[in-house]
Amino acid sequence: MDNINIGLIGLGTIGTGVAKTLLENTALLEERLGFSLTLKKIADLDISTDRGIAIPEGMLTTDTNSLIEDPDIDIIVELIGGTEPAKTFILKALKAGKHVVTANKALLASHGKELFDAAQTYGKDLYYEASVGGGIPIIKALRESLIANNYIFIYGILNGTCNFILTEMTEKGYTFEETLKEAMGLGYAEADPTLDIEGIDAAHKLAIITSLAYGVPPDMKSVYVEGISKIDSLDVTFARELGYKVKLLALTIDRGDKIEARVHPTLVPFNYLLAKVDGVFNAFYVRGDVVDSTLFYGRGAGMMPTASAVVSDIADIGRNIWAGIAGRIPHLGYRKDIAKPKAYMPIEDIHTNYYMRINVKDQPGVLAKIAGILGDREISIVSVIQKAAPDKGFVPIVMLTHEARESNIASAVKDLTALDEVGGTPVVIRVEDKDLKHQR
Repeated sequence: MDNINIGLIGLGTIGTGVAKTLLENTALLEERLGFSLTLKKIADLDISTDRGIAIPEGMLTTDTNSLIEDPDIDIIVELIGGTEPAKTFILKALKAGKHVVTANKALLASHGKELFDAAQTYGKDLYYEASVGGGIPIIKALRESLIANNYIFIYGILNGTCNFILTEMTEKGYTFEETLKEAMGLGYAEADPTLDIEGIDAAHKLAIITSLAYGVPPDMKSVYVEGISKIDSLDVTFARELGYKVKLLALTIDRGDKIEARVHPTLVPFNYLLAKVDGVFNAFYVRGDVVDSTLFYGRGAGMMPTASAVVSDIADIGRNIWAGIAGRIPHLGYRKDIAKPKAYMPIEDIHTNYYMRINVKDQPGVLAKIAGILGDREISIVSVIQKAAPDKGFVPIVMLTHEARESNIASAVKDLTALDEVGGTPVVIRVEDKDLKHQR
C-alpha cells in the first residue's frame, strides 16, 4: 500500500489545523514515512465558511456517514468534540473496519472503556495523543517511552486558561474576576468558561493520565475536582509572601493498593519547576522509579500544537497499517487481561499539608481556641502569620500545617466556622512541598 486515506470529521479550529498540516506537509510526511497520507474527505455541518486554507474541490461534505462507509478510507479522525454524536461516529467507524484518531478528552474520560473495548473487539487502533496536553507527547511517553517505570506520581498543570488567570493574579495583583475578563478578551477563555475554571477540563485529562499510569479504566466520577473560581487575590498575595505560587494542579499518586486522582488549587514552592510554568503553558512532572524525575512542557492547546499531536497519531496508525498490524500497543498501556488495577482513594482519606486563612476578631484567646480545635483533630501547625490590617473588625490569621488527613481538616473548618470569634468560613488550600513534609 503506497497510500493511506484519511477521513476527517470536524473542521473547527483543530480540524482546520489538521487539514492544513496534511495538505501542506504532504512531501515531508511521505519522506519520513515512506508512504503517503492522503486527506480524502472532510465532513462538517458548515462547508461554506472560509477556513483560510486551500481545500481541494469535492473534498467537503455534510454527510459523515459517507466517510465512515467509504471502503477506500483507512483512518477516521474525529474532531467534533462532545459526547454525541462523536461517540456514535467512533463506534460506527470501528465497526466499519476503520482505525480512529480522536482528540476528545471529555468523551474518553467518560466513555473510554466502551470505546477501547470496541476497538479491541474489531481489531482496530484508537489513538488519542491530542486529548491530553495539546502538542506535548505525554501519552506516547507514558504508554511507550517510560514503560519500564512504576509511576510514583504525576503532577500536571493541564489547563492553560486557569494557569493564565493564576499567573496574572500572582504577577499583577488582579482579582479573579478582572483576570477572567482579560482572558476572555485575549481569547484564552471561552464565552462560558465553566469547564476550564471549575477544573473539569483538567479532570478529563487527569482521568486519562491516571488510566495510563495505573491500568484503571478512565473514570471521571473517581477524580476529585475543585476549580479556581473561589480563589481570592488575598490568598495569592499571602502565598507569595510564604514563598509559594497558587496553581491549579492535577495529581495522580501511587499509594500502594490505592491511587489518588485529584484536581484543585495548590500552593507550589517558588523553586519547583512547575511553579515556573506560567501563562497559557502546560506541563507534566512525572516521577518514575527507574527514570526518576522528568518534565514535559509546552503548549497544551491551540490549533497547530494540537494538530501536531493528531497527525502524529495518524502517522503511527499509518505505520501499523503499512506493517499489517493493529493493537501492537494496548490502548491504555496495559494488557487488560492481566492488569491488576488499583482502587481510587476517596478525597477524605488523603494526607497532605494545608494553607489556612481564618478571619478572627482581634482579641485575646482566639488563637488558643483555634489551636485547640486543630489539635483535637491531630492537625499540627508549622507556622502562623497574623496580619495587622483589620477587615471590618476581623484580622486574617494565616497558617501552614503539617501533613493532616483531609477529613480532619473538613471537620475542623466546620467547628471553626461556628466560633463567634471567626468571621466567615476559613479558606483552605492544599500544599505540595516536600520540604514541608519533612519538617516533622
